[in-house]
Amino acid sequence: MQRVAPYRLLVVRLGAMGDILHALPAITALRVMHPLWRIDWVVEPRWRSLLSSEHPVSIHSDGQLENNRSAARPVVDRIVEVDTRQWRRDGISLAAARAVAKVRADLRAVEYEAVLDLQGAIRSAVIARFAGCRRTIGDRNPREREARWLYTEPVAIHAEHVIDRACELASVIAADPLEICAPQLPVDSVAEAWCDALLKEKSAFVLIHPGAGWGAKRWPPERYRAVADWLAQKGLRVLVNVGPGEKPLASAVMTGSPLVQAVQSSLAELVALTRRAALVIGGDTGPLHLASAVGRPVVGIYGPTDPARNGPYRFPGGAECSVLRTPESRRDHRRLSDPEAGLLRIDVATVCAEAERMLAQRYNQQG
Repeated sequence: MQRVAPYRLLVVRLGAMGDILHALPAITALRVMHPLWRIDWVVEPRWRSLLSSEHPVSIHSDGQLENNRSAARPVVDRIVEVDTRQWRRDGISLAAARAVAKVRADLRAVEYEAVLDLQGAIRSAVIARFAGCRRTIGDRNPREREARWLYTEPVAIHAEHVIDRACELASVIAADPLEICAPQLPVDSVAEAWCDALLKEKSAFVLIHPGAGWGAKRWPPERYRAVADWLAQKGLRVLVNVGPGEKPLASAVMTGSPLVQAVQSSLAELVALTRRAALVIGGDTGPLHLASAVGRPVVGIYGPTDPARNGPYRFPGGAECSVLRTPESRRDHRRLSDPEAGLLRIDVATVCAEAERMLAQRYNQQG
């Protein structure tokens, strides 16, 4: 019997930036395979711009978006915002109870046929169960072990990289293996205009991200400053991303050269800016994964996190992703404040040499 309505799928991946970018290729692949499905996504409000644009454009013809797969229909049909941080701030209160009840009623009203938890945390698994769906699918060995007891279909995942793992899990919904493809990120017209104004000289630039989720992953700012100075001496413009709360860190990278500039942006503006970069340099952090998602060349400076699992991912048609990591580094996800010892063994000369190689490769390919 022919279906009257499209399949209704709910995706739960609340955050953070890099994690959403790791989940998005799997859902993009589902959209490509099943263009008529209804796909909704539960996300924290601050990450909404990775999934939907407030000022969408239908065509962007500046030649910078060739790696952004176009589609007649967006990857995500509806975004359900869940502010779990506010829930925690509210604690046990009437306001929190009302917020939870509203989300639960909103999700149940759709009558989803499957819910896919790509986060593997207790909070994401609980929200997945809010939908009241008979199929709640998640990793058999989730990040938080107790989450598996909330899944009706715990799935054994064998892939190593987090992007491949998400695709393997999403394949349970598709009933066939998914073909890896670059994630489709939204294009925001206001953010594009902001970026065009910032880059009015149209010269090539390198984007540096000195921040990281915790100190052990953060290469010292004075070394980023030395790399920025070397690039400026080569005549290249350098933009240093200033993430939330990172003004002191970005200031420590400034060299005094007019070619080195700190840039503070919204998430939508960062997406637009990254699409135009000649090269992106940074540690294991969301903006670095954004660069590989939009097909930009990447030099990743890694320490305690394993690039085999969390490294920048080269999608079909994307640019090279180079990872620098010493044998002394071992996988360690403790939130330590000081840079990991193996990370500190990566010197400025090594990063500059790799940046030079990748920039030369880029310009040779352009003719």
